[in-house]
Amino acid sequence: MSAVSDRTAAARRPLLGRAVVNLVVGISVLYTLLPVLWLVLAASKDRDALFGSDVLSLDHFSFGRNLKDLFAMDGGLYGRWYGNSLLYAVLGAALGAMVSIACGYAFDKYRFAHKEKLFALVLAAVMVPQTVLALPLYLMASGTGLVNTFWSVFVPVLFNPFGVYLGRIFSRGYVPDEVLEAARLDGAGELAAYFRVALRMLGPGLVTVFLFQLTAIWNNFFLPMVMLSDQHLYPVSLGLYTWNSAAVVSPEYYPVVIMGSLLAVLPLILAFALLQRFWKSGLTAGAVK
Repeated sequence: MSAVSDRTAAARRPLLGRAVVNLVVGISVLYTLLPVLWLVLAASKDRDALFGSDVLSLDHFSFGRNLKDLFAMDGGLYGRWYGNSLLYAVLGAALGAMVSIACGYAFDKYRFAHKEKLFALVLAAVMVPQTVLALPLYLMASGTGLVNTFWSVFVPVLFNPFGVYLGRIFSRGYVPDEVLEAARLDGAGELAAYFRVALRMLGPGLVTVFLFQLTAIWNNFFLPMVMLSDQHLYPVSLGLYTWNSAAVVSPEYYPVVIMGSLLAVLPLILAFALLQRFWKSGLTAGAVK
């Protein structure tokens, strides 16, 4: 009898553990999705419903009007901000990912003086908050006459120490030395070996760094706030902040701020949905025989 009870108890333990795990995962999913659900519902309500805390009801549906007001507010500034963010984030993330992967590849595959000391500086830079760098970057931009220009926001985001670290990790895991040696024996130079062989193997790493960069640049707020005074150069994050501040005295900004926040989330969702398959692909499978 005791043996049967022990077997029954042992069979229940995995079920109980699985139920606890599923419960924790379910709570985490709700914690993540509920704010998004509130944002979707609030974006479809008019100002009276927002102030009346009547977001969950089916009345006061005003999605189309809020969308129209968003792109008409202040002469269509939101469309300009959205374009600026796409330019800052997509182009900056693409170039920044290329720079980070190339630097990581160099740290992994080449030998040069003080290599590990320089990489230690890269790791130290990872721990420096970006807000700490805003004032030195502003002074440098001021000295070169770049304050309140596109370049004052775009150039600093091209260099990411964490991306360099990831680039070295991916280079070590995805690019075998034997493949590079074979390319060199076939007569390929260092640049040809990198662009024709190594960069193709580093595809998952390039996409991963690109997504990290895209998210960081798209959500970047403090650097544009320090660098820019022309509203036509603002990204979405800074533009919505100014409208939200103005909503204290002009309540008509509240619905457009919520609608603008909803639209601001979409590019990141699309980027992760479209590019996530590249993370999991082992492009070097079978490269070394």
